[in-house]
Amino acid sequence: MRRQRGWARTATGRTFRDKLLEASRRNESLLCVGLDPDPSLLKGTPVATFLQAIIDATRDLVCAYKPNLAFYEALGEAGWAALRRTLAAIPAHIPVIADAKRGDIGNTAAAYARAVFEVLGCDAMTVNPYGGEDAVEPFLEYEEKGVFVWCRSSNPSAGDFQDLVVEHEGERRPLWQVVALRAREWNRSGNVGLVVGATYPAHLAEARALCPGMPILVPGVGAQEGSLRDAVQAGLDAAGGGLIISASRSVLYAARDAEYALGARAAALHLRDLINRYRQEENVPAEA
Repeated sequence: MRRQRGWARTATGRTFRDKLLEASRRNESLLCVGLDPDPSLLKGTPVATFLQAIIDATRDLVCAYKPNLAFYEALGEAGWAALRRTLAAIPAHIPVIADAKRGDIGNTAAAYARAVFEVLGCDAMTVNPYGGEDAVEPFLEYEEKGVFVWCRSSNPSAGDFQDLVVEHEGERRPLWQVVALRAREWNRSGNVGLVVGATYPAHLAEARALCPGMPILVPGVGAQEGSLRDAVQAGLDAAGGGLIISASRSVLYAARDAEYALGARAAALHLRDLINRYRQEENVPAEA
């Protein structure tokens, strides 16, 4: 296990899975809020100020936060400064998933992993598995960190490649299922999860069947109009959890005025409670 360094967050000695389970239980939540700043919607509020208010308003409602690094990179040096302040504002007991979708040949992947896990100090990150196992291995070496393999994305054109049928161990499967099976093989240290969009609940159910014990990060709820009930009931594991339901724009910009933090809290509370209601529905016996 590699030593964690980082100016943004302090090492706790716990694994990502430990922190995720603890935060989920503490806040009775499977909700992850995406911290994706769009300056055009902030009406002049500084990015870090806006996001710190969002965090303060929702910290008791979430199981994780997920900053998408692209939104900060697009702002140049000011964006990196805002990211540092945002990460520092997140309570240490709540895990941070860097939505980075990094993936490249081994030495480059190792540099990406160091940047996100050691420099930024994030607890988990999304990775692109297109380069195969040796492109993912540098991330997996951080056994205390979470590695979410981009498997079935939520965008309309996802099927262009992900639904292509390929041969795998004598069977014909869509490519995204082969990615899920490979991710299961890579889960030797129990630190691998999948990314499967809420916009494809049938595929989410298939992913759960293929990887019954792995956490699944589920984007596409809210602005992308994924079906929340279908996603929850398709993706729950045997213990009634195992999902990280991510919402970004529908929470961050629920109110576009001075009361934006209150609007975000109301939206996050509504989503968290809906998710919990659907979890309970899934656990009701069929004859009830």
